[in-house]
Amino acid sequence: MKTIRVASYNIRKAIGTDRRRVPERVLEVLGEVDADIVALQEADRRFGVRSAAIPPLLMDSQSGYRPVPLNVQTDSMGWHGNAILVRKEAEVAAHDVLHLPCLEPRGATMAEVRLNGAAVRVFGMHLDLSGLWRRRQAAAVIHAAEQGAVMPTVLMGDLNEWSAGRGCLADFARHYHFAPCGRSFHARRPVARLDRIMHCGKLTLKNCGVHESAAARKASDHLPIWAEFAVG
Repeated sequence: MKTIRVASYNIRKAIGTDRRRVPERVLEVLGEVDADIVALQEADRRFGVRSAAIPPLLMDSQSGYRPVPLNVQTDSMGWHGNAILVRKEAEVAAHDVLHLPCLEPRGATMAEVRLNGAAVRVFGMHLDLSGLWRRRQAAAVIHAAEQGAVMPTVLMGDLNEWSAGRGCLADFARHYHFAPCGRSFHARRPVARLDRIMHCGKLTLKNCGVHESAAARKASDHLPIWAEFAVG
C-alpha cells in the first residue's frame, strides 16, 4: 500500500490576516504541510490580467511544487482562482478545467497524478456563497468525477458551507466520505469548517487535520487542511 498526502488551502490571493500580500508566507506554510498534492483556492489576483498570487519564479525557486498546467490563462496559475500544485517529481497524466453553473464566475480543476507508485485523481473547487448555486455546482463536480476511468479520487476545496451537514454537504456525502479535518476559518480563531476533503471508497483514510502554526495564522484567513490516504 502506498501513502499519499493531500491538502486544501484558500490562500486569499496571498493576503494575510495583517492585510499584507506576502506570497513567501504561503510557501512557508506549504512547506510545513508537506503534502504531495495541494488544491489552492484564490490562487490568482482578482482584477486585471488575474496574475498568479505566487509569482512563478518564486514558486520554482522557493518550493518543491509546480502548478498543474491548466493552459487557460497565460498569467494565471489557476482557473477562476483554483489551482492544483504537485511535487516537482510527480507525473501529471491528465488535467482539465470544469465550467460550473454560477451567477458569479466559478470553476473547478482536475488532475490525475502519479507519484511514488501511487495514482490518484484530484478535483479542486471553490463553491458559491449562495446555497442554491453551491448545490448545483456540487452536482456538476460529482457528475464530472463519475466520468472516465474508475480510479482513487479526492475532492477538496473551500465549499463555503456553514451548515453541519445540509446543502451541498449532504449531496457530496451520498457519493463520498468526508475526512474529519476540523475547523479552518477564521485562521486566527477557527469557528467553521468551510474547507473540506472528500474521498471515494478506493482510498483508506489514515490521518487528517488542520495545520495550525504561527505562519499559517498570518498567511491567509483560512488554515490549510490535510489528509493522508493509503492507495492500492
